[in-house]
Amino acid sequence: MEEIPSAFADLFERPTIAHFATVMPDGTPQVTPVWIDREGDRLLVNTARGRRKERNVRANPRVGLSLVDPDDPYRYLSVRGEVEDVTTEGAIEHIDALAGRYMGLEEYPHHDEESGERVIVRIRPDRVVTGG
Repeated sequence: MEEIPSAFADLFERPTIAHFATVMPDGTPQVTPVWIDREGDRLLVNTARGRRKERNVRANPRVGLSLVDPDDPYRYLSVRGEVEDVTTEGAIEHIDALAGRYMGLEEYPHHDEESGERVIVRIRPDRVVTGG
């Protein structure tokens, strides 16, 4: 496991979009822009159960993430790792907290519109590359 350098911690405190790469059943990559969070040395992605990325990581836990500094496109963080856990525990509170960072709202506005319950995908970084 590799640690995220402290010089890049600010990317998790601002509304930085991450590109989350998972592996499709046929072996091809699938990439989705997502909100990203960090809990200690693990990265967190919040999604709804049953979405393609959630189904992909249950079948194959190897993933990749790329974050680009919104203020400097040459400053980036790239992570390859493995999903250690997919849990509903705390997922609603987590998406509400992310809505605060990304939307300036106290509560995620699409709770009623989502299909499937919220889950947190917890990722262990195994390879970290930075630039900028």
